[in-house]
Amino acid sequence: MLNATPNSSALRKVADVVIYRDDRFHCAFPSVVKRATGDLLLAFRRAPNRLRYGESRNTHTDPNSYLVTVRSADGGRTWTEQPELLYADAFGGSQDPCLLQLRDGTLLCASYGWTPLRPDGVAALPSTAVNYDNTVFNGGYYLRSTDGGKTWSGPFYPPHIKPELLTGPTGEALPAYNRGALAEGRDGRLLWAVAATDQIEPKRRTSVHLLISEDKGESWRYSSPIATDETVQFNETSVYETPKGDIIAFLRTADYEDQACIARSTDGGKTFTPWQGMGFQGHPLHALRLPDDRVLLTYGYRHEPMGIRARVLNAECTDFVTAPEIVLRTDGGGFDLGYSWSVMADERHVLVAYYFNDDGGVPYIAGTLLAID
Repeated sequence: MLNATPNSSALRKVADVVIYRDDRFHCAFPSVVKRATGDLLLAFRRAPNRLRYGESRNTHTDPNSYLVTVRSADGGRTWTEQPELLYADAFGGSQDPCLLQLRDGTLLCASYGWTPLRPDGVAALPSTAVNYDNTVFNGGYYLRSTDGGKTWSGPFYPPHIKPELLTGPTGEALPAYNRGALAEGRDGRLLWAVAATDQIEPKRRTSVHLLISEDKGESWRYSSPIATDETVQFNETSVYETPKGDIIAFLRTADYEDQACIARSTDGGKTFTPWQGMGFQGHPLHALRLPDDRVLLTYGYRHEPMGIRARVLNAECTDFVTAPEIVLRTDGGGFDLGYSWSVMADERHVLVAYYFNDDGGVPYIAGTLLAID
């Protein structure tokens, strides 16, 4: 048994599976949902493996990174071999497709983009624009599907939020963005934790804020800051609503020794209690409600031995300090791995999807199947 909680079922590792692998491509950042048909739909970003062309490395800002999907009809054990194109951004590469399935079956997919620049374009950027590897950050967008992910409409752009000081390449306000799980609350509101660069000098610093949609993602409004700090940075955040109605934010950090953090709202997202360290390392985090209302929290672990880890929290996510750590994998070949996302594959099994690499090789999409005994 991987973990045992009094009066609750235990988790048992069944197998590790390869979901999609093609060494011509650098594959990363999966998210996965279960459709009403029982099929699993998994999205990820796929970019050319630049090592094949003599370049020294792959990056996470590749101008040819596109969003694609694969499907499984047997609970995550096997997958379609050829990905379907979800979206190719007209302005460059896209990252981190984050799927949210609404109760009416509608799918949303949140992402964000980068545009490649030649040296003269880089030189012309304002100081408020982000340049990584000769690309400029364009902020976030999202897509919508009403036919199970066969076709997608959009892109649609969330609003700019006031704490965001960065701009686009011509000084325009950036639409909100982030990587992490959105949530549909029991009242039908959609909850989205977005990041903002709230300080540029002397050092860039990011914080996390809550957007809310009351019309199934047609429009969004700013609600409140989730986590801010003078020295600790917060970014890739997943949102989760407990049975009692608390809104939980599971936060990735920077300048905090890779410590996972948590913040909580007990008033529907109007305010959040001060953030807390959870007492362990790992990022980013994803929360899945299990059949008994406990929460499976998974995360990548980029410390030796590198791999994928998890914890099982109580229904209200209050025992994060004492919940034992579950080690799912320790055979990672380098730090370019993680970004887990879990789904109930059936009533008794969980699929934990993530990206992985062997011996420092080209990353691919993998998963771990867990049985609930």
